[in-house]
Amino acid sequence: MPSKQKSPSSETRKQAHSEARRPVWAEVSLGTLAHNLEAIRKYVNPPHEKRRTPRKILSIVKGNGYGHGGPQVAKALEKAGSDWFGVTCTDEGIAVREAGVRKPILILTGFVPGEETRLLKHNLTAVVHRCDQLPLLERAARRGGRKPASFHLKIDTGMNRLGIAPSDVDCFARQLGKCKHLQLTGIFSHFASSGVFADTAVGKQTREQEERFYAALDRLRALGIDPGLIHLANSAAIVSRPETWADMVRPGAILYGYHPGYDPAEKRDEAERLLPLKPVMSLRTKIINLRRVPAGEGVGYDATFVPERPSLIGVLAAGYGDGIHRSLGNRGSVLVRGKLAPIVGIISMDVTMIDVTDIEDVAVGDVATIYGSDGDHVLLANRVARSIGTVTSDLLCAVSQRVERVYAR
Repeated sequence: MPSKQKSPSSETRKQAHSEARRPVWAEVSLGTLAHNLEAIRKYVNPPHEKRRTPRKILSIVKGNGYGHGGPQVAKALEKAGSDWFGVTCTDEGIAVREAGVRKPILILTGFVPGEETRLLKHNLTAVVHRCDQLPLLERAARRGGRKPASFHLKIDTGMNRLGIAPSDVDCFARQLGKCKHLQLTGIFSHFASSGVFADTAVGKQTREQEERFYAALDRLRALGIDPGLIHLANSAAIVSRPETWADMVRPGAILYGYHPGYDPAEKRDEAERLLPLKPVMSLRTKIINLRRVPAGEGVGYDATFVPERPSLIGVLAAGYGDGIHRSLGNRGSVLVRGKLAPIVGIISMDVTMIDVTDIEDVAVGDVATIYGSDGDHVLLANRVARSIGTVTSDLLCAVSQRVERVYAR
């Protein structure tokens, strides 16, 4: 059954969406987003530490802000006090900058040759994850004829994805010494399994990554290099590994109201208790048709759903082209009038069928909540994700560009 949680009334939801548009929309609560940011900030700055400088927050707004609208949520987060922003690429960074965001923006996956000039023109902070990127950035900064360009260094401590190897620190230091127009202002790594606490090799990986990272950091300092801001903690580490908080933390999924997966699973309950969060987005559509289907007749492509009783089938104006995960066909549900209505048949690109036989007074035009809140009821995206063996971010990022975002305070 859906859980209960206070949310906007159905009348408010109807007013939030333009009736002149295709009836598929995502409601994004900027007030809830600010609430989650403040909860995270307080959590990583406990009063007993008495830090001279509070830990900074780098808000991850990549992937179009986890489907919430990258530039829009970045503006709201800046207003709410976020110190930094993290995006995947230069184009994402430019979009956030052009929305009016003035705080530093970190390009997490670095840059490809030829992007350096645009990156610096828009005052974006590059990430260097290979030593041969330094000369490219140096040339662009020299041509710009401005103050030294800041960048962060990424060290690969076990993810085996991006970052210089700890053994390459000396090479990096020699290269950096030749770059008079660059300034290292931060150093970081990324955890591969910070939510795993099982007594296994993977469960020990985060601690091993920490040890490699700080050994590399010590070597840089021994070579006379000031690392600047140190940051390691992603969402799971923020909540469950305070020893990794360093100078700045990088919340992603938790900003948008969802804790990541944990091993053992009981750790999730502990995380939710330690840092209560509120989901920021509700994905909605409307019923655009109702059809009575006799028992024994197939519904949708390949007739994968055949009702055993006479059934009332509703057609939703949204499909996998909008962000309803195709694997939810014959497995998932949506909220209609505060009740769960099963998704039936194969989900199409533009429409989805649901069984509303047991929904009293259901009508064309009724709002269906794919995940999010419906009155006092809520269907959480993380529970939907777990039911089909994926992660919450997969669902959130899947909300396509053709879905209207409606922002509310």
